[in-house]
Parts: sequence; C-alpha cells; structure tokens
Amino acid sequence: MSVRTTVTLDEDVLERVKAESKSRGTSFRETLNELVRIGLVTRGKLAAQNEFRVKPTHMGLRPGLNYDCAESLIEFAEGPDHK
Repeated sequence: MSVRTTVTLDEDVLERVKAESKSRGTSFRETLNELVRIGLVTRGKLAAQNEFRVKPTHMGLRPGLNYDCAESLIEFAEGPDHK
C-alpha cells in the first residue's frame, strides 16, 4: 500500500536522489523509498552496534577510608589542597 505525502527536501538531497535515480534507471519515487529503507535499516544496525554497556568490576574497599564522608574521599582522590 502506498501513501501519498508531501516531503520537503533540501536542495542537495534532491539533487543526490535525482542523480541516484538516473544512474539506477528507476523512478524518483522508487529511488527515494529505497534510500529511506536503507537509511532506516542502517541506522538501526548502528544503534545496536554502538550500544554502550558497562561491565562492573568489584574494586574492593581501601582500608582507612571513610566511605560515608564525601569530604574525606575527595581529599584522598585530589589531595589536601582540593578546595
């Protein structure tokens, strides 16, 4: 089923679709539909590839640090002149 709709294309996109249509020997509509399908599939694959996952590692606790006091943790990480 086809649906007729109005799409506003930038000039550079219009020219590239026209050139692609001419090189393929297909209509503008067929070429545009195929390029949109390719773009949607490619974007979905890229999103799945670039999914960021954190792999947690237990680092243990350092003796002598008070993990309930943010000030002491900052001082440990950045030194006594952290302010």
